[in-house]
Amino acid sequence: MTRPTDEMIVPEGWGFVETIDRRDFLRLTSTGLMVVFAVKPPEGTFRPVWNFATQQRTPPDFNAFLHVGADGRVTLLVGKIEMGQGIITALPQIAAEELNVPLGMVDCVMGDTDLTPFDSGTFGSLSVRVLGPILRAAAAEARAVLVQLASEKLGVPAADLEVKDGVISAKADGSKKATYGELAGGKKIERRFEGKVALEKVAEFTVVGKSAPRRDGIEKVTGKAKYAGDIAPPEALHARIVRPPAHGATLTSIDTTAAEKMAGVRIVKDGDLVAVLHAHRDEADKALKLVKTTFTPSPSTLNNENIFAHLEQVAVELRNIGTAGDVSAGEKTAAQVVVGKYTKGYVAHAPMETHSAVAAVGPDGRVTVWASTQTPFPLQTQVARALKLQPDKVRVITPFVGGGFGGKSAGAQAVEAARLTVAAGKPVRVTWSREEEFFFDTFDPATVVNIRAGLDAARHIVSWDYEVIGAGERGSRMYYDVPNHRSVAKGSWSGNVGGMHPFNVGPWRAPGANANVWARESHIDVLAAKAGMDPVEFRLLNLKDARMRRVLEACAKKFGWTSKAAPSKRGVGVACGEDAGTYVASMAEVKVDAATGAVKVVRVVCAQDMGVLVNPEGATQQMEGCIMMGLGYTLSEEVRFSNGEVIDKNFGGYSLPKFSWLPKIETQILDSPDLPAQGGGEPAIVTMGAVIANAVFDATGARVTQLPLTPARVKAAMAKK
Repeated sequence: MTRPTDEMIVPEGWGFVETIDRRDFLRLTSTGLMVVFAVKPPEGTFRPVWNFATQQRTPPDFNAFLHVGADGRVTLLVGKIEMGQGIITALPQIAAEELNVPLGMVDCVMGDTDLTPFDSGTFGSLSVRVLGPILRAAAAEARAVLVQLASEKLGVPAADLEVKDGVISAKADGSKKATYGELAGGKKIERRFEGKVALEKVAEFTVVGKSAPRRDGIEKVTGKAKYAGDIAPPEALHARIVRPPAHGATLTSIDTTAAEKMAGVRIVKDGDLVAVLHAHRDEADKALKLVKTTFTPSPSTLNNENIFAHLEQVAVELRNIGTAGDVSAGEKTAAQVVVGKYTKGYVAHAPMETHSAVAAVGPDGRVTVWASTQTPFPLQTQVARALKLQPDKVRVITPFVGGGFGGKSAGAQAVEAARLTVAAGKPVRVTWSREEEFFFDTFDPATVVNIRAGLDAARHIVSWDYEVIGAGERGSRMYYDVPNHRSVAKGSWSGNVGGMHPFNVGPWRAPGANANVWARESHIDVLAAKAGMDPVEFRLLNLKDARMRRVLEACAKKFGWTSKAAPSKRGVGVACGEDAGTYVASMAEVKVDAATGAVKVVRVVCAQDMGVLVNPEGATQQMEGCIMMGLGYTLSEEVRFSNGEVIDKNFGGYSLPKFSWLPKIETQILDSPDLPAQGGGEPAIVTMGAVIANAVFDATGARVTQLPLTPARVKAAMAKK
């Protein structure tokens, strides 16, 4: 099989790019070994930490993620997608390890609803820690079946055979051998291995745990990589859609007469969807400007200044997310009680690639959608419902995704493209402008966190009363040793419960955890200062969790931390966090301009314990990316809005981290071979808000309690101290 990771996969009949079509794929996979696996995952190192079965549809053969071709090449079939996080490299490493084949012999087909097993989506740093064990079980099962086949062919007991580089040979006589390709050649074999499959021992890994170059790297840096917006079926039309000026505004009148007079323009009106279509994007843009509309004003009176009071007023749903002891009784033993309120504004995903999709109706009436999406299978259902079709009449193909960060879990642009292609009778391309991206983004929610904590005379935290509004519970778990604590949540980071927010909110890299860790670790620092203790020593005094102590001590050693109570004027800070099963500790050094309040992050050290490490270089890149991205929500990123209108419509007003902001970044991944592999795509970002805010306090003595730490807010805090 040719490398599907190097090509676009498109359905039969669409010959506009080099393809592997469905018929060729089925022909290729029918002439090799397709292994059907038991659903039970293996015991041992890669034990799942998430109930996969409750989140996924599980067809009888859902573990058939693996195909061994007649040429000996292995193809993984996974419903996950690649958006820069590196699983197109890491997942093949896991399979190659158990199959005992070189990594270069493993190809990977991803995110195609026709070719891959169902997957609920790519989010939550779940790919390696949840899908990894399934793939590992599949690969181990395949190896065991192949050894059985070799035993029958060679007349050698399976126990006397060994596998190396896809070749099975007799231990006593190397001339007796068979390749995976020979064993799979020319026939489809379905066999289930009876008995318990032996997994490779972690200590003997030769592929997992070794750095491997990114498989998508060359394509992306040379511009050869294909994204949804690059797909160009013959006669495809660009769609520009009539949009409201504000959230909550409703269309009352529309006049498309002038636009209809432009050559080559088509107008499509499908219920609430009105679009102008043209073969050229710039002509469609011109036509859209000629459409005259009238909208009712948005009823919203909210803006980025009054939103926090609004959230506290309307948040009524209360969920207990963690309780121990008696908070009231614990507070009575406190020598001092410290109260704090921490707020954070809305944050946009702002990916390089805006939401894009191309849709076409094939000769058989099936609708194919090429989409920039993190959730191809849920999107398939969305499109099918919108078109009143059965899901098997819709195929979603996911090329490379140019940044998602949770924002491409929603697929409105793909539904729009599908509706328009049916209405127009031609392929339709929908690529949101940057202004549309900012308007329709599912923002990371604005959040209010209220904390009331008690310290006793021995400087132990004896009570902790925690309320988070808007962000949900992720990242709020109390891992400090506090005998009396209560944590409650109102609202969540998705779903806009009770209409709390003026627009949609949704997952944003480590959703909710950034706000919760920012608030908790800021308040822990406040307590340390009240206790007159060094912030690291204070944390260790109140911390029995062995994993958290280990990462904190490792980070302090690498940073060269010296004990001193804050504010020490050094401009150093510390924060701890936990996300996706990974423990993380960060330390930072900052410089603050006393005249302007501008913060310059000089150095960041981050240590994390993420269990078995699949691709060290890939994990390091993820940590570095988290740190750099975290500078955004910490220092500058905040969506400004008023009365339903999003004020920031492009990067002229919405400031992302710049190359000039790049601090010296040092990372350390602790060796934990006895712990199952955990998530790596998000943990290092959750500490960034708190570690920088704590460093600013250490530098200036000013505590800023609202993110982002804009120069104006830092300067105002310094004036109040």
